[in-house]
Amino acid sequence: MIALFFKCLLGALAVLVIALLSKSKSFYIAGMVPLFPTFALLAHYIVGSERSMVALKTTALFGLWSLIPYAVYLFAVYLLCTRVGLVATLGFATLAWTVSAGMLLIAWSRLHPGAG
Repeated sequence: MIALFFKCLLGALAVLVIALLSKSKSFYIAGMVPLFPTFALLAHYIVGSERSMVALKTTALFGLWSLIPYAVYLFAVYLLCTRVGLVATLGFATLAWTVSAGMLLIAWSRLHPGAG
């Protein structure tokens, strides 16, 4: 239960930092906060402590590939934000992330059948 509370606290801290940075003159740094490996650290610790180092290596490799859907999301936001409203921009960008993440999962499961 304490571990779950700690994870929630980390998430709340990230939201607080994003909110504070978005109001500062360096507002653009708020876009970097989600890239701090808070949850990756947790995932890698759990995988590394419960599985083998080969599993951790596979997890890290998949994490690298998972940057593609994030890049698709950011590219969609970049392209759409001056053409449509905020809600539509974020909705379409999220849909683009979902589609590209689904494609990544399908490709990964076919190329790495033992990892699934």
